[in-house]
Amino acid sequence: MKKNIEERACQIALYMIENKATVRKAAQRFGISKSTVHKDLSERLPAFHKTLYDQVKPVLDENKAQRHIRGGIATQRKYRGE
Repeated sequence: MKKNIEERACQIALYMIENKATVRKAAQRFGISKSTVHKDLSERLPAFHKTLYDQVKPVLDENKAQRHIRGGIATQRKYRGE
């Protein structure tokens, strides 16, 4: 695996842990796609840095559990004109 991919995955994980950021916000911050962020954190990170993965996993799980709520709020704002 390329060194820069490992470094990127670690940086993304640290950013998400420190800021409780969503995958979308992390993708915007690092200028990559959401699918790349997800792949880096869920597939690549556990292969070379298990402890960091164990720290970022609860953030990913929390975001996944809340995404339908955020989507509903966004739709509500859209139709209210906010």
